[in-house]
Amino acid sequence: MNSVGVIMLVHTALGRAEQVARHWAAGGCPVVIHVDRKVDRRTYNTFVKALSDLPDVRFSHRHACEWGTWGIVAASQAAAETLLGHYPDVRHVYLSSGSCLPLRPVAELKTYLDARPDTDFIESATTADVPWTVGGLDMERFTMRFPFSWKRHRPLFDAYVNLQRKLGFKRRIPNGITPHMGSQWWCLTRRTLTAILMDTDRPEYDEYFQKVWIPDESYFQTLARLHSKRIESRSLTLSKFDFQGKPHIFYDDHLQLLRRSDCFVARKIWPHADRLYEAFLTDADGRGKMAEPQPGKIDRIFAKAVERRTRGRPGLIMQSRKPNEGWENGVTAGRYSVFQGFADLFEDFNDWLVRATDTRVHGHLFAPERAEFADGQTVMSGALSDVASVRDYDPQAFLINLIWNTRGERQCWQFGPADKQPIGWFIAKDPNAQISVISGAWAVPLFRSGKDFAELRKEAAQLQKVEAEFLNSLRSPYTKARIRIWTMAEFIESPMEPLQTIIDEIGSKRITRLTEAPRMTDLKGFGQFLQNLKNQGMHPYLMGDFPIDQDPVPTNTLTRKPYLVR
Repeated sequence: MNSVGVIMLVHTALGRAEQVARHWAAGGCPVVIHVDRKVDRRTYNTFVKALSDLPDVRFSHRHACEWGTWGIVAASQAAAETLLGHYPDVRHVYLSSGSCLPLRPVAELKTYLDARPDTDFIESATTADVPWTVGGLDMERFTMRFPFSWKRHRPLFDAYVNLQRKLGFKRRIPNGITPHMGSQWWCLTRRTLTAILMDTDRPEYDEYFQKVWIPDESYFQTLARLHSKRIESRSLTLSKFDFQGKPHIFYDDHLQLLRRSDCFVARKIWPHADRLYEAFLTDADGRGKMAEPQPGKIDRIFAKAVERRTRGRPGLIMQSRKPNEGWENGVTAGRYSVFQGFADLFEDFNDWLVRATDTRVHGHLFAPERAEFADGQTVMSGALSDVASVRDYDPQAFLINLIWNTRGERQCWQFGPADKQPIGWFIAKDPNAQISVISGAWAVPLFRSGKDFAELRKEAAQLQKVEAEFLNSLRSPYTKARIRIWTMAEFIESPMEPLQTIIDEIGSKRITRLTEAPRMTDLKGFGQFLQNLKNQGMHPYLMGDFPIDQDPVPTNTLTRKPYLVR
C-alpha cells in the first residue's frame, strides 16, 4: 500500500529534481511533478523522458508560477488532483519543491505517518499569532487586491496598496472562513485534501484567494481548518527564513546541522551541494531512529545567524552596500581615551601617559596634515595609512578600524579644535569613548608661538568657536561617552586629582597612586596674553578666570571639582 504520495513543484535544477524523484519512487512513494510553465518545452520534454522509466512518476497540468501569486496554489491543486485520481491507496500527500531534500529514509516517514493516519501536518495560524509577516501586510493581504507582481512591478504594487489604503477599500472575506497563514510545505491526509478540492464553495474560495497576496501561504492553511479532523500546526519540512523573509539556503557545510534537526525534508538546498545530496539520497539503510522532527534544536544557531547579520560584532559595520546607521552592535570594538588640551598644557604628556598606563598613545590622529600614529609610524595595524586624504575619506571607518585592529590594547589619542572635526559627534555618541577636555588649552601654543598679534587674535577666535561647538555636542542628551571637562584655570589649580581620576578610569596596570606628574608648560605672562586678546575685541571665555597680575601656579589643593557629563 502506497501510504504516502509526494507532490514536487519544480522550476529550476531539473537534474537534482530527477534525483530526488527517483529517491521518493525507490522508497515506494508515487510522485506527481508540476513543472513551471515558464520552463521551455524542450527542457521539459527532456526532463519527462528522463523519468519515463518510472511508472509511478507522473506529471500534472502546468501553470506559470511566480512568487506571491496564485499560480503556485493552482499548481498544487493540479498536482494534488492528479495524485489523488491515480493513486487511491495514498493516505497522506506530502507537498515539496524541486529544491527540497529528504533527510531521513522514506520508510521512516511512512512509519511516522502510518501511526498518525488522521493527522494533517500544516502550519496554520491567524495573522495576529504569527511574527514572520514581512512588508507591513498582515490582515491587509486578505482585504486588498494585489493584481500586480511584487517582484516585477514593485512601484505599481506599492502605489495600488497605498491607493486602497487611502480610499479605505476592503474586500469581503467569504463567509465561514477565518484567514490563516503558515508554511506552504504541508502534509495533508487524503480526506482533508479531497474535501478542500471537492468543496462546493471552492469556486468562491478560489476567486477570493486569487487576489490575496502570497496565497500559497494561506489557501490550504485556511481551508484545512474547515475540513480537518486533527491539525498539528507545524510542517515536517525544515525551512528557515532570515529577517527579510528570504529562505536560508543550505550548503555542504550544513550537513551535521541538517542531521541534528531530525526533520524528514529540508529546503532550500543549493543545487551544487554534492555532499548533501550524496549523504542523504544514498542513506538507504537509515539511521534506525524514530525521533520526532525537532527543528527547534537548531533554532538557536539560526537566531545567532540573524543577530550576526543584523547587528554584527561590536565594532564591525555590517557588510552591505550601504550600512544602516543604528544597526551596529556597538560602535567600536573596545574602550579608548581622547584627550583635548593636555598635550598643549603639558610638554611631555604623551610620554608620561605611556609610563603611567601601559597604553598606546598617539598624537593628533585627525591632524590636518596626517594621522599622528604612536612612535611616528606611518602605517598601523590593519594597513591603516597616516595619509590625511585616505583617513578623511571616511573618518568614522578609520577610527572603527583602528580600534578593531588593535583590540585588546587600549588606544589613547589627542584631539583639538585645530583637528578635522567631523569625527567629534561620532566619538561623543560612542559608549566606549572616554573624553577628557581642558577647555581653552589651545591658547597655550598660540601664546608661545610669537606670531603677529592680529593674526593670533583671528586664529584664537576661530579655535574658540570650534571648541565651543565640540563642547556643546559633548553636553548633548544624546551623548553616550564618558566625559570630563575642566576649564584650564580650574585644572591647573590642582592637576594631580583630575590626572589620577583619568588614570583610574583607564585602568593603569603599573601604579595605584600617581607619584609623578607631567611637566607643565611655563605659563608666565599667559594672563596678560588673554587680557590682550580681550583688548583686541576677542573674548577668551573657555579658559576660565585668569588674573592679569599673577601668573597661574599649580598647587596640590583642589578648590573646584570637575563635572561629569553622562
